[in-house]
Amino acid sequence: MLKRFNVKLLLVILASLLMTACSTPVPSSPKNLCKIFQENGDWYDDVQEVYAKRGVPINVVMAFIYHESGYVDDAKPPMRWFLFIPYGRGSSAYGYPQAQDPVWEEYLAEHGGFFTSRDDFKDSVDFVSWYMLKTRRINKIPLTNVYLQYINYHDGWGGYKKGLYKRNKKLRTIARNVEKTARNYATQLRRCDL
Repeated sequence: MLKRFNVKLLLVILASLLMTACSTPVPSSPKNLCKIFQENGDWYDDVQEVYAKRGVPINVVMAFIYHESGYVDDAKPPMRWFLFIPYGRGSSAYGYPQAQDPVWEEYLAEHGGFFTSRDDFKDSVDFVSWYMLKTRRINKIPLTNVYLQYINYHDGWGGYKKGLYKRNKKLRTIARNVEKTARNYATQLRRCDL
């Protein structure tokens, strides 16, 4: 009995160590795109590959991910509480792109991929790029209009068409910040020694 318990305990410890080892650390300077790519060389290769595939500007995709999750691979909305009782999260948003279940399922249906995951950086970059291309097609928002692209990303294509953002000052402020980050990232990317 004790021996079986020790084996189970050992397996749990090994699994948790493996999960920790697989997790990518959050960049130390999230506002500096060059340092992000220097710390996470695979990320640069991933965004280059997705850029070649979809043509969505790297600086914009990275700005979306920064503002959505702060580069935390398993980011989730905070738990809601009533007094001391948790009663769920505000949405199903998850991972680097903070993609919600319905739109993630739509992406999977179009993109495929059994092992595709919101906590995988390359998959997340591809998802954001896919979403932006659909925004351009559905709501005629150019890829270079970061402000309106982000509002579509946050409110969904239907929410944008309804003009929900016009009554949401906080969202408009965040969209301006995403736009500013994308501009800064573009400037930095031109100067990066990668």
